[in-house]
Amino acid sequence: MQKEVRTICYDDDLHLEAYRFEGIVQPFPNHFHDYYVIGFIEAGTRCLSCKNKEYTVSQGNILLFNPNDSHSCVQCDGGTLDYRGMNIPKETMLSLAEEITGQRVLPVFSERVIKNDEINLNLHFLHQMIMDGGEEFEKEEMLLLLISLLIRQYGKPSRNYIPECSEEIEKTCTFMEEHFAEHITLENLCKCSGLSKSALLRAFTKSKGVTPYRYLQTVRIGKAKELLEQGIPTASAAMQTGFSDQSHFSNFFHMFIGLSPAAYRRIFKEGGRNRG
Repeated sequence: MQKEVRTICYDDDLHLEAYRFEGIVQPFPNHFHDYYVIGFIEAGTRCLSCKNKEYTVSQGNILLFNPNDSHSCVQCDGGTLDYRGMNIPKETMLSLAEEITGQRVLPVFSERVIKNDEINLNLHFLHQMIMDGGEEFEKEEMLLLLISLLIRQYGKPSRNYIPECSEEIEKTCTFMEEHFAEHITLENLCKCSGLSKSALLRAFTKSKGVTPYRYLQTVRIGKAKELLEQGIPTASAAMQTGFSDQSHFSNFFHMFIGLSPAAYRRIFKEGGRNRG
């Protein structure tokens, strides 16, 4: 079997993460991110589920995930996956969108899986420049060109995008985002929302695409990433983000991010690059 190689680079000039996963067989369970994901398949075939739609993605497909788009994927055949991607924080995307459109409004990509030769070429070129530590001017120019193409062809302002989400569910999300480091139970969430356990689970999963527990774990992983980027030890990051123990933390982190917490921390400790 082909050896798995996972390479991640944080670009200080562009304020985003670029990564490449080679020889991957790991399934990724239903989850979401609080940042944009733009990725492309180099080789392999995967069954992708996103926002209650099913896709079969393979070489040439580009993936566009908005923040909070719930998604999962598994290998469709006996082969492995080669995948490249970029994680773009909302603040970075906001600055790019303002530069491109003149409006400080986050875009929402209307399609999650696309095929577009021009965008594919630009995405490959930009990704390789980031991984190779290219010149800031050229990288910034290519990133603006790429996001401009995506917004023009597949984007719409987020203010026109109104998700179906009740006030009770939003209160529940806010509670978890503010109390993620504490011990939270389903009963806590029911008291917060005013809904029964059954009603909360049905309404929350329909609205967010993930269960309340998966939402909470995703929030915790996002906060843990921030701590690891600051050089906080993994054990301390686990404790500060509400995980019951370091093993539990490591399992969830690897499941969602594809790296161990220690490997992710080394990216920033060793100057933005990691191979593992």
